[in-house]
This record gives sequence, structure tokens and C-alpha cells, in this order.
Amino acid sequence: MAVQAIVPEYTGEIRDRLENFHGNQLVYIGWDKHMMFCAPFAFPLPADMPFAALKSEVMAGAFGQHPQWEEVNWDKATWLKDGEAFVPDDSKSLAEQGIGHKTLLRFQTPGQRGFMDADV
Repeated sequence: MAVQAIVPEYTGEIRDRLENFHGNQLVYIGWDKHMMFCAPFAFPLPADMPFAALKSEVMAGAFGQHPQWEEVNWDKATWLKDGEAFVPDDSKSLAEQGIGHKTLLRFQTPGQRGFMDADV
């Protein structure tokens, strides 16, 4: 969806362009139903990062403070990439799986009801 300014003559510099991230790309990641984190995190990541490293390094650092993080069963986790069902391959890079600048990844962990066992 295109954004339209209220004032027609409004102009501004777009600062979140890919070329402004020094070889990285922004990837947003959210853990559905785990409201300890109110919104997806934004990470500047290299396109050649393997998906396994995304989970074990990046996501563990961000989501690891959640009391259910260590209980995540990755074999049962489900994923969405920009709103579409997605099955990641841990051995492939982000780019090889179509994860690019400003991609939104969301994951669900069946059997875990979220913060304080809330059914949200």
C-alpha cells in the first residue's frame, strides 16, 4: 500500500533504503501469541546468513529472555513470511529462501500459549 502525504508538496528522504544498511538488510521477526514482545523485532542481517544461525544466534539473543524459549520445539513450529505459509530450511541462507529487505517473519509454537499462559 502506497503512503500518501496529507500535504501534496511534502518530500522527505527515505532513510530505510537497503543501501543504507552497509551490506545488511532489515528483517522483522515476531513470535505470535507471546505478548512479552509487543511487536516484531527489526534486525539488520546479512543476506547470506544461514537460517540456522538466525534461530540460534539472532533470535535466541532477542527472544531468549522469555521463559518458554528453551521449550520451543522447532520441528513443530510454523512460520509465515510476509503473511504466507513458509517452511524454512536451516541449511540455506536468508536470500536463498526469498527473505529480503523488510521481510516480516512470524513464527508460532504449538503447545505454548504465550506470556503467563494467555490464550491471545
